Amino acid sequence: MSRIAFIGAGSMVFAKKLVGDLLSFPELADSEIVLMDIDDHRLEQTERVARAMVENGDVGATIEATTDRREALEGADYVLNMINVGGTEPFENEIRIPERYGVEQAIGDTLGPGGIFRGLRTIPTMLEIARDMEELCPDALLLNYTNPMAICCWALFEATEIETVGLCHSVQHTAEAIADYLELPQAELEYWVAGINHVAWFLELEHEGQDLYPDLRAAMDDGTIYEQDTVRFDLMKHFGRFVTESSHHNSEYHPYFRTDPAEIERLEGTGYAERMPTATYLEGWKERSAERDDALADVDLDAVGIERSEEYASRLIHSLETGTPRRLNLNVANETGAIANLPTAACVEVPCLVDGTGVHPCSVGDLPQPLVGITRTNVNVQELAVRGALEGDREAVHQAVKLDPLTAASLTLEEIHEMTEELLVANEAYLPTLE
Repeated sequence: MSRIAFIGAGSMVFAKKLVGDLLSFPELADSEIVLMDIDDHRLEQTERVARAMVENGDVGATIEATTDRREALEGADYVLNMINVGGTEPFENEIRIPERYGVEQAIGDTLGPGGIFRGLRTIPTMLEIARDMEELCPDALLLNYTNPMAICCWALFEATEIETVGLCHSVQHTAEAIADYLELPQAELEYWVAGINHVAWFLELEHEGQDLYPDLRAAMDDGTIYEQDTVRFDLMKHFGRFVTESSHHNSEYHPYFRTDPAEIERLEGTGYAERMPTATYLEGWKERSAERDDALADVDLDAVGIERSEEYASRLIHSLETGTPRRLNLNVANETGAIANLPTAACVEVPCLVDGTGVHPCSVGDLPQPLVGITRTNVNVQELAVRGALEGDREAVHQAVKLDPLTAASLTLEEIHEMTEELLVANEAYLPTLE
């Protein structure tokens, strides 16, 4: 029986999904699940739903809930991290201050000023979690879901001894989208995907041994399909491969899409392209946050069942516990040179073989040009953001923002410096000490 700690379990919808995933495997259905959050109201909501799942599913798992992180981590075998540090105020600053300067972010949680500053306010807490784990469960595996994925995981790789992997659903969701565009069963797609989180490339894409890229390019010519994924189809048209994560996310990671209001409007379509406007995620997050304060009003506990989602966490744990071999795309340190032409210190998202012996990143070799060039522009920002957080280096933070592709395409160096200083002052209470 495994002890699995959920840190940040007040995110009820996501925690419910991951608990259901675990309980869907008979070999994990007797797990000891410990839910932890600093918000006792939201924690109670998640606890009630999790207990209902156990009772309705007639499984042997035990559910505990605590606001004490150390209590949750004591003796854990696996730790799932899904924290959000700071809440609304710093998030609002990270979107609205750059917006006033002309940096138009739709999401702001992975790269850009929003991603950098989210990383700066998240890393200190994640390091505290890791330090507690070093004392209370040193052999546990930390499974991180919190964004900015690459920045946060990179910091943990460098600063702690805790084994860490990052998990995301962008590969699965992208495969689902491609299957839909090509009218094929998703389970029949064969693919090889590598890069960094949210900018990983479908290097190979086949069905029954046949290359699907000619069909995907033909599908792009259908206006109805193109409008569902405008940015990603544009990237494929010009650089040859389809990228993970959504169009509205990807529009922030490159210098091409968000510097002209008319272009943002042109790219706003349906499906993955409908959330292009500035601050879309911020406004939606605030609305969902308010709804979560009364979330159980819409939950019929008698109807809560056990279902398995597309998330990787339960599959990863199941493979480690049972020896069942799987290949999953995970975020890991590039120390083995899985992607040969990216820095060995970087956090990369690559195929990994997982079984009872552990997590084994596959060798991808070199990313093709120009894909590595696009990817490296993001890695440069991540590297400096990590340095800023771990070394308290204020200048590294400034340089990270200055190297950000969207920011650099929108502002002069002096404007970027002024904007970054304003962000540093506005969010000072949430940031590590910077000198």
